[in-house]
Amino acid sequence: MPSRQLLLSYWSNVWIMKLNGDQRLEAYRRMLRIRRFEEEGMRQFKGDKIPGWFHSSVGQEAAVVGACLALRDDDAMTGTHRSHGHPIGKGAHLDELMAELMGKEDGICKGRGGSMHIADNSVGIISESGIVGGGIPLATGCAFSAKVRGVDQVTLCFFGDGAVNQGTFHESLNIASLWKLPVIYHCENNGYAMTTSVAQSHGQPDIALRAAGYGMPGVTVDGQSVGAVYEVAAEAVTRARAGEGPTLIVANTYRFDEHDVGLVIPGEPYRSVEEVEAQRRDRDPILLYRTLLLDEGINEKSLRAVEDEVVQAVKRAVQFGLASPMPRPETLADYMFNSPIAGHHGFVAGLERN
Repeated sequence: MPSRQLLLSYWSNVWIMKLNGDQRLEAYRRMLRIRRFEEEGMRQFKGDKIPGWFHSSVGQEAAVVGACLALRDDDAMTGTHRSHGHPIGKGAHLDELMAELMGKEDGICKGRGGSMHIADNSVGIISESGIVGGGIPLATGCAFSAKVRGVDQVTLCFFGDGAVNQGTFHESLNIASLWKLPVIYHCENNGYAMTTSVAQSHGQPDIALRAAGYGMPGVTVDGQSVGAVYEVAAEAVTRARAGEGPTLIVANTYRFDEHDVGLVIPGEPYRSVEEVEAQRRDRDPILLYRTLLLDEGINEKSLRAVEDEVVQAVKRAVQFGLASPMPRPETLADYMFNSPIAGHHGFVAGLERN
């Protein structure tokens, strides 16, 4: 039986969860916080205030927020190299996040993580990774920990379409299915692994079908609809808490910006200007959701209040980041793992004598 049929069969016997009144405005707030934070981050990056790399998730906000809103505060999460939006979707504060991107001492990871390696225990983010597929086994291990501890904590694992061709994806889904681990594998399928399309790199481009090979439900959802993403994620969370094991969700979304803001792609363009413009015009998740909220009776004044609030929050985050000091050179080794055996002077001295 195809994997999505398994999930739909399950849903036919349960109540489909939808965003309630308070959640609808919160979904709009969080999507807008991601968008404005990313836009300002790009400006700071181009102004040499953010070092390294900057991978924007503009266009993918609904795929992130819809999944995060289905979680509890104590649920865990892993992210990717394109992960500024994930902590915001889970409710992280913007000030420390912007400072981290700037490599500052007041950042979430004291400036040690930067753009691609953020961990924030306050919102359950155990790790983000610049390694493609690197977070998948970590999420699986976190879910195993919850099962061993006998708690109903769920782990949400974000990754892109390129990661499903990594060995870590297959190994993790297999063991999670065998052990019925409480983990949700959430693929943000933006259509391109850097510059390579799904059609050019996937023998089976319908990623959700891969779940059938591991005996777990798999479902494809419109990643530009925050409500649709929330519904499938909420049901996957329900299954996981009930001890019924993992789910693979494939949220079809779109990356409006380049793979990396500072990246120059040589040769022929891998996607046309017309394609990107059409996505921005017709498939912007924030504009789509704003229109839906107005149609559902949310008044313009309420939406503008949220928009003004978000603008001010991002401004404060930039000011906080710029004012934060750089880490002192003498603290370079702080917060690093040091083996109590290998680091023991007597042990090392003994090795040298022998």
